[in-house]
Amino acid sequence: MTATQDNINHYSSVRMRITGSGSLDMTMYSQDDTYSTTLVPFTMRSTSNIRPNRLMNFMHQRAYLKCSTNVSGEWFKINKIVIYAKEVFVDYPDGGN
Repeated sequence: MTATQDNINHYSSVRMRITGSGSLDMTMYSQDDTYSTTLVPFTMRSTSNIRPNRLMNFMHQRAYLKCSTNVSGEWFKINKIVIYAKEVFVDYPDGGN
């Protein structure tokens, strides 16, 4: 997918190589924060050979993933992130979005 295309995409999951401590909260947002969905948090470890995966069912033209912690002293380092998405429609049907 290229950044210039405005087709409707189905975002199905996110997988990442992450280390840290605490819980990583994740929220997927559509363009202009119109819609959002909260994903199941990752429980982080300082070392790990596991690349956790979180499923989602999110369908919009563009989206971004916000990752955060909410307790003082928690930290994270993302070494790799893959967001799985597939183009499903070229436009919204007539009559709205």
